[in-house]
Amino acid sequence: MTDLLLENENARKLVKTLGLPIPVPEKLARSKGPYEERPLDEKTVLVCGVGGLQATLAQILTKAGAYPLVVGTSDAVLEPFVGPGEAWARPPRRVEPGQAPEGERVDAIVFDGTGLETPDDLHQLYVFMSPWIRRLNRSGRVVVIGRPAGDAKKPVRAAARAGLEGFTRSLAKEIGANGSTANSVFVQEGADERLDSVLRFLLSPRSAYISCQPFHVTKLAKGEEAPETHVLGGKVALVTGAARGIGEATAELLAFEGAHVVCLDRPADDAPCSKVAQRIGGSTLLIDITDIDAPERIAGELKDRFGGVDIVVHNAGVTRDKTLARMSPEQWDMAVDINLGAVIRITDRLLSDEVLRSGGRVICLSSVSGIAGNRGQTNYSAGKAGIVGFVGALAPKVAKKGITVNAIAPGFIETRLTDAMPVAIREVARRMAAVGQGGKPEDVGQAITFLATPGAVGLTGETLRVCGGALVGA
Repeated sequence: MTDLLLENENARKLVKTLGLPIPVPEKLARSKGPYEERPLDEKTVLVCGVGGLQATLAQILTKAGAYPLVVGTSDAVLEPFVGPGEAWARPPRRVEPGQAPEGERVDAIVFDGTGLETPDDLHQLYVFMSPWIRRLNRSGRVVVIGRPAGDAKKPVRAAARAGLEGFTRSLAKEIGANGSTANSVFVQEGADERLDSVLRFLLSPRSAYISCQPFHVTKLAKGEEAPETHVLGGKVALVTGAARGIGEATAELLAFEGAHVVCLDRPADDAPCSKVAQRIGGSTLLIDITDIDAPERIAGELKDRFGGVDIVVHNAGVTRDKTLARMSPEQWDMAVDINLGAVIRITDRLLSDEVLRSGGRVICLSSVSGIAGNRGQTNYSAGKAGIVGFVGALAPKVAKKGITVNAIAPGFIETRLTDAMPVAIREVARRMAAVGQGGKPEDVGQAITFLATPGAVGLTGETLRVCGGALVGA
């Protein structure tokens, strides 16, 4: 997609005068191809904090290919990293707190805040991290780990834990111009082993357009050991609205990981949908999801042709934008039914007929507009906000079967629709993210693919914003 500010010097000067960020897309390093065994290969990761996750982090980071740089006052802090470092040929090094040796740079920072007890402990964020923020390489990553504030028995402890999220959101907006991101991960007691896949994803280029976001890792859904490569081998995935845009990008990424993808779209989109399916070695299913018998037909086709389904991606959606006073009943009903009603009906049918297998994944597309609201989109925002409520309520009901249910809320994503927007609106929308640019369909597809993996079992009932750290609704 063309970007006026990258091509017009006068426009660049004007926006810079207004204090808005100038985009440099090459700063957003993105992954290409399937999942790697060592996504952090040759990366230097600074490990610091006041928690008890050192042994867990040592295993995760060294196995993923990273060189740990551990903050501490003595070599005793290296002990948890020595064994894994020898096993994976990634010896750890130590640096003093509050110091960043001349010339030393890092690709990521991981702060373990699971030991925070009082607001005074938040000072450790400053002590450990402030010297290193300017030493963070382009497309760097910051991940702050803590325990859920809601699980704290003492209000003072809850306050300290909650402070991690505010810190991380603000830091993300400070480092976004470098193509870097910051996210927080809140891990339930006893769920530390489920950090592996989450950190591998967040510290890798696959999370390029995810920033300012809190992740909540729980023990709620049952799960088994997750593979690190070919992560969806043998799985069957259904993607609605697969003919183009986010649906097409998602179908391709799921196929990269070994899934057989069933590409669903309207009969009118037979040609582009079939082309996508053929290119990725998938199958085509032509059904209008608003048809009264659509849930029954979809369930029947998946059961008869594939014996069931493991991953369901509800991507199909529509906008019918008008201010409420000018909106027709038909425009209201269509937007709410396609974006929400059809999602609920199809999911309910797949669950009641047991077409969705144990250990399955349901990923629904919400929107930042559904979280923050948007003028002229009362119908669309109502439907997309409904998705947030739907996944939150359904997740605990299916967790015993190992099924997770999550939502993705994209921000400004560059598609053929946004390219047709008025120039001024498009340019402002791009600048409303911490990284100073719009996302790509593949950014949303990467998030969907991650949530579809066995390793994402610790995340359920979540709504993950893929918005580059949007200033609104992030």
